[in-house]
Amino acid sequence: MRVLVTGAAGFIGQAVVRHLASAGHEVRALVHRTRADVPSGVQVCRGDLTDGASLDVAVANVEAVCHLAGVTRVRDSFTDPLRYYQVNVAGTVALLAALDRADRRARLVFASTGAVYGSAAAQPISEEQPPHPENPYAGSKHAAEEAIRWQAATGRLGAVTLRAFNVAGAIDGLGDRDLTRLIPKLVAVAAGREQAVEINGTGRAERGFLHVADFASATEAALLACSPGQYRVYNVSGTRASVAEVVRTAREVCGKDIAVRHRPAGPEPAVVVGDNRSIQTELGWQPQRSQLKQIIHDAWTAERAAPAIGQMPGNKGVHKE
Repeated sequence: MRVLVTGAAGFIGQAVVRHLASAGHEVRALVHRTRADVPSGVQVCRGDLTDGASLDVAVANVEAVCHLAGVTRVRDSFTDPLRYYQVNVAGTVALLAALDRADRRARLVFASTGAVYGSAAAQPISEEQPPHPENPYAGSKHAAEEAIRWQAATGRLGAVTLRAFNVAGAIDGLGDRDLTRLIPKLVAVAAGREQAVEINGTGRAERGFLHVADFASATEAALLACSPGQYRVYNVSGTRASVAEVVRTAREVCGKDIAVRHRPAGPEPAVVVGDNRSIQTELGWQPQRSQLKQIIHDAWTAERAAPAIGQMPGNKGVHKE
């Protein structure tokens, strides 16, 4: 299948590009950086979600799109919500419009987030739980989902939204360098690149953690399941663990005494875990690498092999995922 991957230079994007290429798909990587780390045989296309002309070039002759590009930091979204709607919503609409102009009944898989559910009372969260975004980032992702859903209803698109829960780990030594996230911060502290990890409260809060390789395989399964006029949402989640358990496991895997600073408990839910039975039952997907030790081992291996942040090309880019 000829597949365009947006956000291909990001953490998840690099994993999806590699998975699809290794599975035999013809992959085109849409990036906005001057350099991109892609496997041999992958076509690099430079452009931006806000540039309709570059999107027209990017979608030419493709059969499917994995839409991963976006801005993703919850705290930043409170201070600059318009940017999140401009990139995540208007950018998605621009991509859909480019596919429409190309007059192709394409398949589309959209990378969304479990954050769209908000503080759900019922855990684990199923896809039947109504979305209740509690921050601009989650709100922008849900709005993008709705644009995709209505476009699919026209019959000119077949689409699947994957709501991911805390993607981490690494593939081919390429890990997540976003230190606002727990596991990247833990391995950065273990490597001596950061001083300590700050945790709200006692660390009893429980979350789901998913290996990036498992998200990549879920993306391919969703691509193959797309059908014109149909739209489906699936949760993609892995191991359930408390924050304190993640810290203990990181200390064990990294062999380091990772410093932790406890802050006052914040107004956050005690448990946020996705129920992924639907994607397992309907698409036959199973997480293979989402054991907590495996996720942290791969993240730690990538951290030790990575250059310093300031030495990485294009680390000031706009779109991340």
